[in-house]
Amino acid sequence: MILPSTRRPAEPEETYAYSLEEVQTYLALLPEPVTTGFAIAAFAGLRHGEIQGLLWENYRNGEIFVSRSIWNGRISDPKTRSGRAAVPVIRQLADRLELHRLRCGNRATGPMFPNAAGEPRALSSLVHRVILPALNRCETCAKSEQDHTKADHPYKRDKCLPEWRGWHAARRGRGSNLYRLGVQEKVIQRILRHANVSTTATYYIKNAGDDVRSAMNTLQDHVKEGAPEVRDTKQQ
Repeated sequence: MILPSTRRPAEPEETYAYSLEEVQTYLALLPEPVTTGFAIAAFAGLRHGEIQGLLWENYRNGEIFVSRSIWNGRISDPKTRSGRAAVPVIRQLADRLELHRLRCGNRATGPMFPNAAGEPRALSSLVHRVILPALNRCETCAKSEQDHTKADHPYKRDKCLPEWRGWHAARRGRGSNLYRLGVQEKVIQRILRHANVSTTATYYIKNAGDDVRSAMNTLQDHVKEGAPEVRDTKQQ
């Protein structure tokens, strides 16, 4: 006789999605070229490796065509047909891309985010060198944590600044923010280029606390006021 297992499967680790308000804050705080890369993740929903692998040839006619991904130095093609689908670019992102192109020398070909050698820049290297110093600043003197060693007061992080939650939180944020705006899950699936809608619904749509409260307030508004009439069924 086989007894049922008493071990419960491990719950999936909770992930984070940037709200649209947080995205705007990051864009105001981060320097270039990180800002443009982050905007691509937040507004186009590209993955970390896809952004690193972007070529200027991939951006044309108002769309981004993902042709490759670079992860840990290895180049790979999109795994599925949906992964190769064109990604529409909103006007605000298009403006940033054109400014970024001008800063890069008005290039028409080659890596969109090159390093000093002209090769694709490793975005992971920018986290400790650029992103964290921009976000982890002292609330007293506004110096970054790494530049605070000679200060005459203890370092205390400014809690008004957002914490870095990773590149992929911007992609999740795109799905969640579209859902908050009323876009259907099936449409978000196509925008994020997922093979199936269950992936989109499970991992890329995060309901913020304010959304939950708003939903309950909507329910409250539709519930009829007054206590229900109580009837004695024994006398019937």
